[in-house]
Amino acid sequence: MGFSQSLSGVNAASSQLDTIGNNIANSQTVGYKSSSVQFADIFANSQGLGTRVAGKLQDFSTGSLETTGRGLDLAIAGDGFFQFTQNEQLAYSRNGQLSMSADGYFENAQGARLTDQQGQPLQVTQFSQGAQATGGVQTEFRLNPEAEAIDRGTVDFVQSDSDSYSYVTNAGTVYDSLGVAHDMSLYYTKTGENEWEVRAALDGKMAQDVDADGDGELDGTGGEPQTISFNTSGEIPAGDPTAFNFDFGDLGNGSAPLAFDIDFDGTTQYGEFELGNFAQDGNASGTFVGVEITENGEVLANYSNGNSEEVGIVGMANFRNPEGLEPQGDNLWAATQESGAALLGQAGTGQLGSLESGTVEASNVDLTQELVDMIIAQRNFQANNNAIQTQSDILETVTNLR
Repeated sequence: MGFSQSLSGVNAASSQLDTIGNNIANSQTVGYKSSSVQFADIFANSQGLGTRVAGKLQDFSTGSLETTGRGLDLAIAGDGFFQFTQNEQLAYSRNGQLSMSADGYFENAQGARLTDQQGQPLQVTQFSQGAQATGGVQTEFRLNPEAEAIDRGTVDFVQSDSDSYSYVTNAGTVYDSLGVAHDMSLYYTKTGENEWEVRAALDGKMAQDVDADGDGELDGTGGEPQTISFNTSGEIPAGDPTAFNFDFGDLGNGSAPLAFDIDFDGTTQYGEFELGNFAQDGNASGTFVGVEITENGEVLANYSNGNSEEVGIVGMANFRNPEGLEPQGDNLWAATQESGAALLGQAGTGQLGSLESGTVEASNVDLTQELVDMIIAQRNFQANNNAIQTQSDILETVTNLR
Protein backbone atom coordinates (compact mmCIF):
# COMPACT_ATOMS: atom_id res chain seq x y z
CA MET A 1 0.00 0.00 0.00
CA GLY A 2 1.16 3.61 -0.66
CA PHE A 3 1.23 4.96 2.85
CA SER A 4 4.51 6.78 2.19
CA GLN A 5 3.07 8.92 -0.60
CA SER A 6 0.20 10.16 1.51
CA LEU A 7 2.45 10.61 4.53
CA SER A 8 4.77 12.81 2.46
CA GLY A 9 1.73 14.85 1.45
CA VAL A 10 0.74 15.30 5.11
CA ASN A 11 4.27 16.46 5.98
CA ALA A 12 4.38 18.85 3.02
CA ALA A 13 0.99 20.35 3.88
CA SER A 14 2.06 20.67 7.52
CA SER A 15 5.21 22.55 6.48
CA GLN A 16 3.13 24.84 4.28
CA LEU A 17 0.73 25.54 7.16
CA ASP A 18 3.72 26.38 9.40
CA THR A 19 4.99 28.90 6.85
CA ILE A 20 1.54 30.45 6.35
CA GLY A 21 1.07 30.70 10.12
CA ASN A 22 4.45 32.45 10.46
CA ASN A 23 3.48 34.92 7.72
CA ILE A 24 0.18 35.70 9.42
CA ALA A 25 1.87 36.08 12.82
CA ASN A 26 4.30 38.65 11.32
CA SER A 27 1.75 40.56 9.26
CA GLN A 28 2.32 43.58 11.55
CA THR A 29 6.12 43.20 11.85
CA VAL A 30 7.87 46.20 10.29
CA GLY A 31 10.11 45.19 7.39
CA TYR A 32 9.05 41.52 7.48
CA LYS A 33 9.16 39.63 4.17
CA SER A 34 6.71 36.80 3.57
CA SER A 35 7.79 33.29 2.55
CA SER A 36 6.21 30.52 0.54
CA VAL A 37 6.92 26.78 0.36
CA GLN A 38 8.09 25.16 -2.86
CA PHE A 39 7.37 21.46 -3.46
CA ALA A 40 8.98 18.81 -5.66
CA ASP A 41 7.71 15.37 -6.61
CA ILE A 42 9.67 12.21 -5.75
CA PHE A 43 10.19 9.49 -8.36
CA ALA A 44 12.23 6.28 -8.39
CA ASN A 45 12.24 3.96 -11.40
CA SER A 46 9.20 5.82 -12.77
CA GLN A 47 7.41 5.06 -9.52
CA GLY A 48 5.84 8.07 -7.78
CA LEU A 49 6.88 8.18 -4.12
CA GLY A 50 5.03 11.35 -3.11
CA THR A 51 6.25 14.92 -2.57
CA ARG A 52 8.85 16.79 -0.56
CA VAL A 53 9.59 20.38 0.46
CA ALA A 54 12.13 21.65 -2.08
CA GLY A 55 12.69 24.96 -0.32
CA LYS A 56 11.21 28.12 1.09
CA LEU A 57 11.14 31.20 -1.14
CA GLN A 58 11.36 34.65 0.44
CA ASP A 59 9.40 37.47 -1.18
CA PHE A 60 11.43 40.70 -1.04
CA SER A 61 8.86 42.91 -2.75
CA THR A 62 8.47 46.28 -1.03
CA GLY A 63 5.79 46.64 1.62
CA SER A 64 3.67 49.77 1.90
CA LEU A 65 5.33 52.83 3.46
CA GLU A 66 3.53 54.20 6.51
CA THR A 67 4.14 57.62 8.04
CA THR A 68 4.98 57.77 11.75
CA GLY A 69 6.28 61.33 12.10
CA ARG A 70 9.17 60.05 14.26
CA GLY A 71 12.52 61.28 12.97
CA LEU A 72 14.43 58.09 13.76
CA ASP A 73 12.00 55.87 11.84
CA LEU A 74 13.47 55.12 8.40
CA ALA A 75 12.10 53.31 5.38
CA ILE A 76 13.79 52.40 2.11
CA ALA A 77 11.83 53.58 -0.92
CA GLY A 78 13.11 50.98 -3.37
CA ASP A 79 15.68 48.20 -3.18
CA GLY A 80 18.39 47.64 -0.61
CA PHE A 81 18.97 46.89 3.05
CA PHE A 82 20.19 48.70 6.13
CA GLN A 83 23.50 47.36 7.39
CA PHE A 84 23.80 46.59 11.12
CA THR A 85 26.49 45.15 13.34
CA GLN A 86 25.58 42.83 16.21
CA ASN A 87 28.04 40.76 18.24
CA GLU A 88 30.76 41.89 15.80
CA GLN A 89 28.83 40.35 12.89
CA LEU A 90 27.26 42.22 9.98
CA ALA A 91 23.56 41.71 9.36
CA TYR A 92 20.99 43.31 7.09
CA SER A 93 17.43 44.52 7.60
CA ARG A 94 14.53 46.41 6.05
CA ASN A 95 13.35 47.54 9.50
CA GLY A 96 14.50 51.10 10.15
CA GLN A 97 12.93 51.65 13.58
CA LEU A 98 15.88 53.21 15.39
CA SER A 99 16.62 54.82 18.72
CA MET A 100 19.72 56.60 20.00
CA SER A 101 21.68 55.05 22.85
CA ALA A 102 23.11 57.12 25.69
CA ASP A 103 26.51 57.07 23.99
CA GLY A 104 25.16 58.25 20.62
CA TYR A 105 24.79 54.99 18.63
CA PHE A 106 21.77 54.31 16.39
CA GLU A 107 20.27 50.99 17.47
CA ASN A 108 17.27 48.83 16.70
CA ALA A 109 15.11 47.28 19.42
CA GLN A 110 17.48 44.30 19.76
CA GLY A 111 20.58 46.51 20.19
CA ALA A 112 22.04 45.99 16.70
CA ARG A 113 23.85 49.15 15.60
CA LEU A 114 23.37 50.92 12.28
CA THR A 115 26.64 51.24 10.36
CA ASP A 116 28.23 53.48 7.78
CA GLN A 117 29.48 52.25 4.39
CA GLN A 118 32.69 50.93 5.98
CA GLY A 119 30.75 48.76 8.42
CA GLN A 120 31.53 50.99 11.39
CA PRO A 121 28.70 51.88 13.80
CA LEU A 122 27.34 55.38 13.24
CA GLN A 123 27.70 57.55 16.33
CA VAL A 124 27.07 61.10 17.45
CA THR A 125 30.13 61.98 19.53
CA GLN A 126 29.68 65.71 19.99
CA PHE A 127 26.77 66.72 22.21
CA SER A 128 27.75 70.37 22.46
CA GLN A 129 29.29 72.87 20.08
CA GLY A 130 31.63 75.64 21.18
CA ALA A 131 31.43 79.24 20.05
CA GLN A 132 33.27 80.21 16.88
CA ALA A 133 34.14 83.75 15.86
CA THR A 134 33.07 84.85 12.40
CA GLY A 135 35.96 84.39 10.02
CA GLY A 136 34.27 85.48 6.82
CA VAL A 137 31.07 86.97 5.44
CA GLN A 138 29.51 86.68 2.00
CA THR A 139 26.85 89.18 1.01
CA GLU A 140 25.05 90.22 -2.14
CA PHE A 141 23.43 93.64 -2.39
CA ARG A 142 21.57 95.48 -5.10
CA LEU A 143 22.54 99.14 -5.39
CA ASN A 144 20.39 101.80 -7.02
CA PRO A 145 22.20 103.32 -10.03
CA GLU A 146 19.97 106.40 -9.84
CA ALA A 147 21.19 107.35 -6.39
CA GLU A 148 22.71 110.84 -6.27
CA ALA A 149 26.50 110.82 -6.12
CA ILE A 150 28.07 112.36 -3.01
CA ASP A 151 31.27 114.36 -3.50
CA ARG A 152 33.76 113.21 -0.89
CA GLY A 153 35.75 116.37 -1.56
CA THR A 154 33.03 118.41 0.10
CA VAL A 155 31.03 115.93 2.22
CA ASP A 156 32.80 113.70 4.74
CA PHE A 157 31.28 110.44 5.95
CA VAL A 158 29.67 110.86 9.33
CA GLN A 159 27.83 107.86 10.74
CA SER A 160 25.15 109.96 12.39
CA ASP A 161 24.52 112.04 9.24
CA SER A 162 22.34 110.15 6.72
CA ASP A 163 23.10 112.79 4.10
CA SER A 164 26.75 111.70 4.09
CA TYR A 165 26.02 108.27 2.61
CA SER A 166 23.53 106.80 0.12
CA TYR A 167 22.11 103.84 2.02
CA VAL A 168 22.58 101.78 5.19
CA THR A 169 21.33 98.24 5.78
CA ASN A 170 21.32 95.91 8.76
CA ALA A 171 22.97 93.10 6.81
CA GLY A 172 22.94 90.31 9.41
CA THR A 173 24.43 88.87 12.59
CA VAL A 174 28.06 87.93 13.22
CA TYR A 175 29.75 86.38 16.28
CA ASP A 176 32.83 87.09 18.37
CA SER A 177 35.10 84.48 20.00
CA LEU A 178 32.76 84.21 23.01
CA GLY A 179 29.78 83.45 20.78
CA VAL A 180 28.18 86.84 21.44
CA ALA A 181 26.02 88.00 18.55
CA HIS A 182 26.60 91.42 16.96
CA ASP A 183 24.47 93.23 14.39
CA MET A 184 26.46 94.22 11.32
CA SER A 185 25.47 97.25 9.27
CA LEU A 186 26.82 98.19 5.85
CA TYR A 187 27.01 101.80 4.67
CA TYR A 188 27.02 102.33 0.89
CA THR A 189 27.93 105.65 -0.71
CA LYS A 190 27.79 106.44 -4.42
CA THR A 191 30.80 108.63 -5.14
CA GLY A 192 30.67 108.78 -8.92
CA GLU A 193 29.39 107.07 -12.05
CA ASN A 194 29.49 103.30 -11.35
CA GLU A 195 31.66 103.96 -8.28
CA TRP A 196 30.69 103.13 -4.68
CA GLU A 197 32.42 103.00 -1.34
CA VAL A 198 31.36 100.71 1.48
CA ARG A 199 31.91 100.79 5.24
CA ALA A 200 30.90 98.32 7.97
CA ALA A 201 29.86 98.66 11.61
CA LEU A 202 29.15 96.23 14.45
CA ASP A 203 26.52 97.36 16.93
CA GLY A 204 27.13 100.88 15.68
CA LYS A 205 30.94 100.72 16.01
CA MET A 206 32.58 101.46 12.67
CA ALA A 207 35.33 99.20 11.42
CA GLN A 208 38.73 100.88 11.43
CA ASP A 209 37.20 103.83 13.24
CA VAL A 210 39.66 106.49 14.44
CA ASP A 211 39.93 109.24 17.04
CA ALA A 212 40.93 111.99 14.61
CA ASP A 213 40.78 114.93 17.04
CA GLY A 214 42.39 113.11 19.96
CA ASP A 215 39.49 113.65 22.38
CA GLY A 216 39.34 109.95 23.30
CA GLU A 217 36.17 109.28 21.33
CA LEU A 218 35.83 107.57 17.96
CA ASP A 219 34.62 110.08 15.44
CA GLY A 220 32.47 107.71 13.29
CA THR A 221 34.47 108.23 10.11
CA GLY A 222 35.14 104.49 9.87
CA GLY A 223 38.68 104.88 8.61
CA GLU A 224 39.41 104.17 4.97
CA PRO A 225 36.42 102.77 3.04
CA GLN A 226 36.57 99.96 0.48
CA THR A 227 35.71 100.80 -3.12
CA ILE A 228 33.52 98.78 -5.49
CA SER A 229 33.30 99.58 -9.20
CA PHE A 230 30.70 98.36 -11.71
CA ASN A 231 30.72 97.99 -15.48
CA THR A 232 27.99 99.31 -17.77
CA SER A 233 25.98 96.12 -17.16
CA GLY A 234 25.77 96.91 -13.45
CA GLU A 235 28.09 94.08 -12.41
CA ILE A 236 31.54 93.96 -10.81
CA PRO A 237 34.02 93.43 -13.69
CA ALA A 238 35.63 90.00 -13.88
CA GLY A 239 39.01 90.03 -12.20
CA ASP A 240 38.23 92.92 -9.84
CA PRO A 241 38.61 92.12 -6.13
CA THR A 242 35.32 91.46 -4.34
CA ALA A 243 36.53 90.53 -0.83
CA PHE A 244 37.84 93.16 1.59
CA ASN A 245 39.04 92.94 5.18
CA PHE A 246 37.27 94.90 7.90
CA ASP A 247 38.93 95.24 11.32
CA PHE A 248 36.60 95.94 14.25
CA GLY A 249 39.33 95.68 16.86
CA ASP A 250 38.56 95.19 20.55
CA LEU A 251 34.81 94.87 21.08
CA GLY A 252 35.10 95.67 24.77
CA ASN A 253 33.44 92.51 26.12
CA GLY A 254 36.44 90.30 26.81
CA SER A 255 36.40 88.58 23.42
CA ALA A 256 39.37 88.48 21.06
CA PRO A 257 39.71 91.40 18.61
CA LEU A 258 37.50 90.75 15.61
CA ALA A 259 38.44 91.15 11.94
CA PHE A 260 37.21 89.28 8.88
CA ASP A 261 36.77 89.50 5.12
CA ILE A 262 33.46 90.53 3.60
CA ASP A 263 32.99 89.18 0.09
CA PHE A 264 30.66 91.28 -2.07
CA ASP A 265 30.72 88.88 -5.03
CA GLY A 266 27.30 88.98 -6.69
CA THR A 267 26.59 92.56 -5.67
CA THR A 268 25.03 94.50 -8.57
CA GLN A 269 24.09 98.04 -9.52
CA TYR A 270 20.58 97.90 -10.95
CA GLY A 271 17.12 98.24 -9.47
CA GLU A 272 16.27 99.48 -5.99
CA PHE A 273 18.38 99.07 -2.84
CA GLU A 274 17.88 95.49 -1.65
CA LEU A 275 19.79 92.88 0.35
CA GLY A 276 19.89 89.64 -1.65
CA ASN A 277 21.97 87.29 0.47
CA PHE A 278 23.95 87.15 3.70
CA ALA A 279 26.00 84.26 5.06
CA GLN A 280 28.72 83.96 7.70
CA ASP A 281 30.67 81.13 9.33
CA GLY A 282 30.55 82.02 13.04
CA ASN A 283 28.22 80.69 15.70
CA ALA A 284 27.21 80.89 19.33
CA SER A 285 27.72 77.86 21.56
CA GLY A 286 25.00 75.22 21.26
CA THR A 287 23.81 71.91 22.67
CA PHE A 288 22.70 68.80 20.80
CA VAL A 289 18.96 68.81 20.06
CA GLY A 290 18.50 65.88 17.68
CA VAL A 291 19.39 64.34 14.35
CA GLU A 292 18.10 64.52 10.81
CA ILE A 293 18.66 61.84 8.18
CA THR A 294 18.37 62.94 4.56
CA GLU A 295 17.02 60.89 1.65
CA ASN A 296 20.63 60.20 0.61
CA GLY A 297 21.49 58.84 4.04
CA GLU A 298 23.48 61.78 5.40
CA VAL A 299 23.19 61.88 9.19
CA LEU A 300 23.10 65.48 10.48
CA ALA A 301 23.47 66.36 14.16
CA ASN A 302 21.46 69.51 14.98
CA TYR A 303 22.42 71.99 17.69
CA SER A 304 20.50 74.68 19.55
CA ASN A 305 22.55 77.42 17.86
CA GLY A 306 20.98 76.49 14.51
CA ASN A 307 24.04 74.67 13.18
CA SER A 308 24.10 71.16 11.74
CA GLU A 309 27.09 68.86 11.44
CA GLU A 310 27.34 65.72 9.31
CA VAL A 311 28.36 62.77 11.49
CA GLY A 312 28.30 60.08 8.81
CA ILE A 313 26.37 58.40 6.01
CA VAL A 314 24.04 55.45 6.48
CA GLY A 315 25.53 52.27 5.02
CA MET A 316 23.25 50.62 2.45
CA ALA A 317 23.64 47.20 0.87
CA ASN A 318 22.09 45.11 -1.87
CA PHE A 319 22.62 41.57 -3.12
CA ARG A 320 22.63 39.86 -6.48
CA ASN A 321 20.28 37.22 -5.03
CA PRO A 322 18.39 38.59 -2.01
CA GLU A 323 16.34 35.37 -1.87
CA GLY A 324 19.54 33.62 -0.80
CA LEU A 325 19.81 35.62 2.43
CA GLU A 326 19.49 33.59 5.60
CA PRO A 327 16.88 34.80 8.14
CA GLN A 328 18.42 35.40 11.56
CA GLY A 329 15.34 36.54 13.44
CA ASP A 330 14.96 39.98 15.03
CA ASN A 331 14.27 41.42 11.54
CA LEU A 332 17.81 40.58 10.39
CA TRP A 333 19.30 38.55 7.54
CA ALA A 334 22.84 37.26 7.04
CA ALA A 335 24.70 37.06 3.74
CA THR A 336 25.35 33.57 2.34
CA GLN A 337 27.08 32.05 -0.67
CA GLU A 338 23.68 31.90 -2.36
CA SER A 339 23.00 35.62 -1.81
CA GLY A 340 26.49 36.72 -2.79
CA ALA A 341 28.55 39.38 -1.02
CA ALA A 342 26.94 42.66 -0.03
CA LEU A 343 27.13 45.42 -2.67
CA LEU A 344 27.62 48.59 -0.66
CA GLY A 345 26.66 52.12 -1.64
CA GLN A 346 24.82 55.30 -0.69
CA ALA A 347 21.06 55.61 -0.58
CA GLY A 348 19.60 56.98 -3.80
CA THR A 349 22.49 55.79 -5.98
CA GLY A 350 22.68 52.83 -8.35
CA GLN A 351 20.14 50.17 -7.43
CA LEU A 352 19.72 51.44 -3.87
CA GLY A 353 16.49 53.17 -2.94
CA SER A 354 16.29 56.53 -1.18
CA LEU A 355 15.49 56.90 2.52
CA GLU A 356 12.23 58.24 3.89
CA SER A 357 12.52 59.75 7.38
CA GLY A 358 9.52 59.55 9.71
CA THR A 359 8.31 56.49 7.80
CA VAL A 360 8.43 52.70 8.20
CA GLU A 361 7.95 49.87 5.72
CA ALA A 362 5.07 47.61 6.66
CA SER A 363 5.21 43.83 6.26
CA ASN A 364 4.52 42.70 2.69
CA VAL A 365 2.25 39.89 3.92
CA ASP A 366 -1.05 39.79 1.97
CA LEU A 367 -3.46 38.53 4.62
CA THR A 368 -6.21 37.74 2.13
CA GLN A 369 -3.90 35.57 0.03
CA GLU A 370 -2.50 33.89 3.13
CA LEU A 371 -5.99 32.93 4.34
CA VAL A 372 -6.83 31.48 0.92
CA ASP A 373 -3.55 29.53 0.89
CA MET A 374 -4.28 28.29 4.40
CA ILE A 375 -7.64 26.86 3.29
CA ILE A 376 -5.96 25.08 0.36
CA ALA A 377 -3.16 23.71 2.57
CA GLN A 378 -5.71 22.55 5.13
CA ARG A 379 -7.65 20.67 2.44
CA ASN A 380 -4.43 19.08 1.17
CA PHE A 381 -3.63 17.99 4.72
CA GLN A 382 -7.10 16.52 5.20
CA ALA A 383 -7.09 14.82 1.78
CA ASN A 384 -3.76 13.10 2.47
CA ASN A 385 -4.99 12.15 5.93
CA ASN A 386 -8.11 10.66 4.38
CA ALA A 387 -5.97 8.72 1.90
CA ILE A 388 -4.00 7.21 4.78
CA GLN A 389 -7.22 6.33 6.59
CA THR A 390 -8.69 4.78 3.47
CA GLN A 391 -5.58 2.68 2.86
CA SER A 392 -5.64 1.62 6.51
CA ASP A 393 -9.26 0.51 6.18
CA ILE A 394 -8.47 -1.48 3.02
CA LEU A 395 -5.48 -3.12 4.69
CA GLU A 396 -7.60 -4.05 7.69
CA THR A 397 -10.23 -5.58 5.39
CA VAL A 398 -7.64 -7.63 3.53
CA THR A 399 -6.06 -8.96 6.72
CA ASN A 400 -9.49 -9.98 8.02
CA LEU A 401 -10.25 -12.14 4.99
CA ARG A 402 -10.51 -15.83 5.88
